[in-house]
Amino acid sequence: MPIYEFMCHNCERRSSFLVRNLSAPFAPECSLCGSDNLSRVISSFAYHKSLQTVWEESGEPVGRVGENYYRDPRNIGRWTEKRFRDMGQEMPSRIQDQIQAAREVTLPEPLKDMESVSPSAAYD
Repeated sequence: MPIYEFMCHNCERRSSFLVRNLSAPFAPECSLCGSDNLSRVISSFAYHKSLQTVWEESGEPVGRVGENYYRDPRNIGRWTEKRFRDMGQEMPSRIQDQIQAAREVTLPEPLKDMESVSPSAAYD
């Protein structure tokens, strides 16, 4: 199932279309203005870095890390993992599970009931 990208000649917006069946008729329309005056364009490609590459580029989690360090969720928990390694101890599986959940942007069970609570609710 390819994804095709088209440029609208009316509003100059780029739109992407998932084509489920190549033999079915396909008539794309602009997702912004509804025009059918579109031209197919060359799609960009995605490049996904390996976890090892992300960590090499981010550096070791020592001392105070920069504000951009945790913008990549794969860096969450690295300091904790490093401290356990440095002490020669195995990290408990419960902590490993919570770190992995945070990296996948999933709230741990004890926090799920607080998901809809306003951050300032405790201070009102």
